[in-house]
Amino acid sequence: MSEEARWYVVHTYSGYENKVASNLEKTVENRNMQDLITDILVPTEKVTEIKDNKTREVERKIYPSYVFVKMVLNNDSWYVVRNIRGCTGFVGPESKPIPLSDEEVAALGVEKKNVEVSYTVGDTVRIVEGWLDGFIGTVQELDTERNRVSVTVNMFGRETRADLELSQVVPVDD
Repeated sequence: MSEEARWYVVHTYSGYENKVASNLEKTVENRNMQDLITDILVPTEKVTEIKDNKTREVERKIYPSYVFVKMVLNNDSWYVVRNIRGCTGFVGPESKPIPLSDEEVAALGVEKKNVEVSYTVGDTVRIVEGWLDGFIGTVQELDTERNRVSVTVNMFGRETRADLELSQVVPVDD
């Protein structure tokens, strides 16, 4: 088995995501398994809901009935996770745990990577990745929370706006 902690997806009964996560955290703490099961996550997002002409912010689960667990897979960790009340099994063929790939982890937004940026709105930047690779543009908006930057580039004599990830852009040295 692998000695590196990887992300796995656990299927739960509907509405039991938080209960499964808290029970799993308690079990890990009680059995002193922090080195095997390192992180437990129920991804949520804040949504503005309008009901009866009233606006309120609600926290909604992004993936209902699923809990993400970062763990080193062995018989002990598998047994602990599998036998938590409300857990129906791992996501994978025949309920065999299959770790998420790095691309899947990034696409699902399970792990947030903080990217330090050395540019601000109005700065000139070079695009180093993607379909606009090599273009020079001007930063219009910067959203470090969502890992996005909006850049305006000059294409065929027209200003074109591109929404990119922070890591796809580097500042231009004067």
